[in-house]
Amino acid sequence: MQLVKSTRDTLLRPLQIVSGIVERRHTMPILANILIRKNGESVSFLSTDTEVQITTLANIGSGPEETGTTVAARKLLDILRALPESGDVTMTLLNKRLTVQSGKSRFALQTLAAEEFPTVSVADSYNATVTLPQKTLKHLFNMVHFAMAQQDIRYYLNGLLLVLDGNNVIAVATDGHRLAFAQVTAEQTFERQEVIIPRKTILELQRLLEESDDEVRLDIAASQVKLTFADIELVSKLVEGKFPDYTRVIPKGYKNDFTISREELLRSLQRAAIMTSDKFKGVRCMIAPGSMKISSTNADQEEAVEELEIDYGGDTIDIGFNVTYLLDVLNNLKCDQVNISLGDSNSSALISIPENGDFKYVVMPMRI
Repeated sequence: MQLVKSTRDTLLRPLQIVSGIVERRHTMPILANILIRKNGESVSFLSTDTEVQITTLANIGSGPEETGTTVAARKLLDILRALPESGDVTMTLLNKRLTVQSGKSRFALQTLAAEEFPTVSVADSYNATVTLPQKTLKHLFNMVHFAMAQQDIRYYLNGLLLVLDGNNVIAVATDGHRLAFAQVTAEQTFERQEVIIPRKTILELQRLLEESDDEVRLDIAASQVKLTFADIELVSKLVEGKFPDYTRVIPKGYKNDFTISREELLRSLQRAAIMTSDKFKGVRCMIAPGSMKISSTNADQEEAVEELEIDYGGDTIDIGFNVTYLLDVLNNLKCDQVNISLGDSNSSALISIPENGDFKYVVMPMRI
């Protein structure tokens, strides 16, 4: 039975959308497959790792029949990428084998039954629904994603906190050493609620969301979030646990502050980072009226020193930081200037955008 007939690129797009979360090695071999269901012209492609599930539709079906199967995601993707761009591709299902044909190229792939594929059950009802332009949600995630923890035993840090509060949609991420906060305004108003979206889901959404004004609908349930945009539906489990109170972490009332060119500070830190080692990423910052001196050393007694002029008249502060944490935020921001606020050499620093309260980045000091 012929499942699909289309151009290579038309078939490649839905496969690229769903294949990002497929893991090659899994305790359940069928999860290395994608589920393909055909209902007349409409063909759905679905992948899951049991935590996240992505579905997309394409009108590329051949014939009126209804059927379904599962096939190895990576193999099918590699085959399609290797085929010539021009020319039609057909996919035919016969005797538990999926045949992919284009011109004089033909591939026969093993399949597993569609009925055995473990799909994530979608929640019956949702507590809240948020509608935002895709580019707004993508921007919100971009502003904080780099501060998420990776494989931390405090599992609630391996994700992003999403807060609905009034008409604000807030994203917060922290790994215990630094914290990023960003917010955008929605047209709707919400009762306050907080959910933690897993790291893998956030990284996948950054890949899938586009810089467009087209809307994305975000439905939040007690243990699940569903995002619908373009012809994509992404369902993800939420992380259980209590996220740290970010309002207590963000410093208030620091009197030692100055504004500096983001690009200039970034370049200086990149040069100073050359003299740090893989194990020790510390840089020392000496902030005094009119100047900021950045220095780094390593075990071979090598040294880098950078001096910057700043418009500053506060206390003299000698403070150390992990240079990676500073580079992450400066690389991620797109503004010309950043504002840096300090308490003393033992207090965390606050990096923000001048005249903009929608982004804050807190980084803990480091003993050097």
